[in-house]
Amino acid sequence: MGNICRSPTAEGAFRLILDDRVPDLSIHVDSAGTHAYHIGEPPDQRAQRAALRRNIDLSKQRARQVREEDFAVFNQILAMDQLNMELLCELGPPEYHDRIKLFLDYAPHAEYREVPDPYYGGPNGFELVLDLIQEASLGLLDQIRNFDTF
Repeated sequence: MGNICRSPTAEGAFRLILDDRVPDLSIHVDSAGTHAYHIGEPPDQRAQRAALRRNIDLSKQRARQVREEDFAVFNQILAMDQLNMELLCELGPPEYHDRIKLFLDYAPHAEYREVPDPYYGGPNGFELVLDLIQEASLGLLDQIRNFDTF
């Protein structure tokens, strides 16, 4: 929603996986929120600390809100939960709705279908988010590797 917890964590985790596994693959990765709550702010300190424990640096990211042009620029728009997916469908032109998916669609064996928002929870919530995001990131990379067009 505000682009300070789940989305920047997903951006950072996926970038690290790309750098480690397919450094020559050129993929533009970015994160954005559906709301303007935290525009220009860095990711939540708790998210940054949890990510750093896994060698994921989020410190250079800054929150931004989804823009209409994002729907044309990106091949995939991945939502963390159903509510944000619905908001993205409201924000995006109908011809791009097929690009909007739940991030955990790429983690079919996960216990969750949505990445829970850790903002109001304890520190274990950020660890769970990282576990889910890393699993989905690996699934997304497999999807990219298996298809000529993404």
